[in-house]
Amino acid sequence: MATELSPEERDEALTQLPGWTWLAEPKAIEKSFTFKDFSQAFGFMTRVALAAESQNHHPDWSNVYSRVTIRLSTHDCGGLSGRDIRLAHTIDTIVR
Repeated sequence: MATELSPEERDEALTQLPGWTWLAEPKAIEKSFTFKDFSQAFGFMTRVALAAESQNHHPDWSNVYSRVTIRLSTHDCGGLSGRDIRLAHTIDTIVR
């Protein structure tokens, strides 16, 4: 079972994740990505889905045309865990 990060661990991790925002409710981090069109946004989502599956950790997300918003939290611990931080880093690598 995953362990929730302390506020200090969370804040330190977020310094390495530009653009990710802490949401106190529902204890998650979130970031929005904008692409040229729907096809690019959907391709990004596909790559993220494959990475998330390989990490056995799945985002809450939404897509409207060229915009994808991703929210990460670990339901098992009721907050943010190292699993979320790892997936956020992976997502940032995919978008580059």
